[in-house]
Amino acid sequence: MKSDFSLSVQYASTAENLPTRPRFRKWVGAALQNPAKITIRIVDEEEGRSLNRDYRGRDYATNVLTFVYEESEGDIVICAPVLMKEALEQKKPLESHYAHMTVHGALHLQGYDHESDGEAAIMESLETAIMAKLGYPDPYGV
Repeated sequence: MKSDFSLSVQYASTAENLPTRPRFRKWVGAALQNPAKITIRIVDEEEGRSLNRDYRGRDYATNVLTFVYEESEGDIVICAPVLMKEALEQKKPLESHYAHMTVHGALHLQGYDHESDGEAAIMESLETAIMAKLGYPDPYGV
């Protein structure tokens, strides 16, 4: 995977224990196959819900949204309260869940999707391999 990319991290959340920029850089770098220009924005529930409603027509805050502007440029928006809730419910370490959602968003920026079962299987397989490479457990394991 390539590490030739620029990364901006915007902290627009009041949540505690947010990953550092170097952590995000490591996770994105592990997932990228080509050079890219990426912004990661960590938001609270209100902004996450607003973005999901305005751009996807779904009136709730979701864990991660990805906005692709060009083939090698885009934004990953992570909703901190949703990730914290999911990590607790799924009994996952918060850092591992942040890593997974960052990898997930980076794969979306590169054209991967999970709309069909076949696409989902490919994307989940890549996510699992990247997470293992980073030293985290299978995000889809029980």
